[in-house]
Amino acid sequence: MGHVIRTEEQQAAVDGLQRFLTAEVEPIFSKEYRDTLVPKPLMGKLMRELSRFGLISGTVDEAHGGMGLDWLTMIMLFEEVATTSADLSVPVLINSFGAYMLQQLAPQHLRERYLPGLVSGELFCSIGISEPDVGSNVLEIKTRARRDGDHYVLNGEKTWISNGSYSDFLICTCRTGDDPRRGLTHFLLDRKEHPYEVRDIHKIAWNSQSTAQIFLNDVRVPATHMIGNEGEALKNTLSMFERSRVFVAAQGLGLGRRALEEAVRYATERKQHGKVIAGHQLIAAMLAEMATQVDASRLLVYRAAEMIQAGVPAEMEAAMAKYFACEAAVTVARQAVQIHGGNGVTREFLVEKLAREAIVAPIPEGTTQIQQLLIARALTGINAF
Repeated sequence: MGHVIRTEEQQAAVDGLQRFLTAEVEPIFSKEYRDTLVPKPLMGKLMRELSRFGLISGTVDEAHGGMGLDWLTMIMLFEEVATTSADLSVPVLINSFGAYMLQQLAPQHLRERYLPGLVSGELFCSIGISEPDVGSNVLEIKTRARRDGDHYVLNGEKTWISNGSYSDFLICTCRTGDDPRRGLTHFLLDRKEHPYEVRDIHKIAWNSQSTAQIFLNDVRVPATHMIGNEGEALKNTLSMFERSRVFVAAQGLGLGRRALEEAVRYATERKQHGKVIAGHQLIAAMLAEMATQVDASRLLVYRAAEMIQAGVPAEMEAAMAKYFACEAAVTVARQAVQIHGGNGVTREFLVEKLAREAIVAPIPEGTTQIQQLLIARALTGINAF
């Protein structure tokens, strides 16, 4: 839907990925595992296949075994995954940023041990930031890492952790000091060597992948498993948010685009009052509005990706993309249900699932309200939170 300007290489990459997603992925997430957890072996198989197309591997330089794709091409590919399945897009996103963090921040011995597995799709990672009382304000993290000789002992609880039950390792944000800004540090916990407890969370949607609570009870981790320098986790996390918000915005874009596609298909087939409903003016107006919102979302998402690729600060633009695209997904999915009428609330039609998924989209990586505060701060220089 809507014209997209791509290079020949980008178009070829997107076309190849689309064929794979249609043939191999669509049946899994729309039928076989529509609202149930995809088993790890099957999800791992999909990760390995997607990495060949540049998902996950694209965020990593060729020198470290990746494809080293530019951020705009990555977003174009990620949009296709999110359009096919929001659930599948989550482990792709988390593994991609786990790989990016390892490349950028991990000491050589951890990078050599874990990065190849992420790039190939053999390993899953989780990134543990959120806690029961900590969402958007990373400064309030309570999980502690206490130094004990050559190790740190970790205690705390993380929640809303994507890939939780799949994870082979966890990149965990912990408090190593009392300074709110300079007291946070990342550690890599190998699930076999530094066991942590995982409990999946059942949600309104996005249940075909794992979202979990993670409990850390006197988990001993070698000091050599520190990711980045001690006390620099806040700085490193905030620099990641700018990039990851563009990917979450692309999830909203994918959801809105799929809802539009389903609505157009239904409106051109369903007949009422002697003609297909697309021929009724109110339905036509709804479709036009939906298409405009989807295209506007894409323009904001692609702009932010291009700015990041160019090395231009894009905090405001990433926030705008995330805010607009995810809220647009809610509106477009709601309208798609309306166009389907009574059929739209049955499990026989995909828009029922898309509407539930769209409701979730504005929450991860900072709610819509947090994005609005970020935008306003960029405009005025005044911090409202």
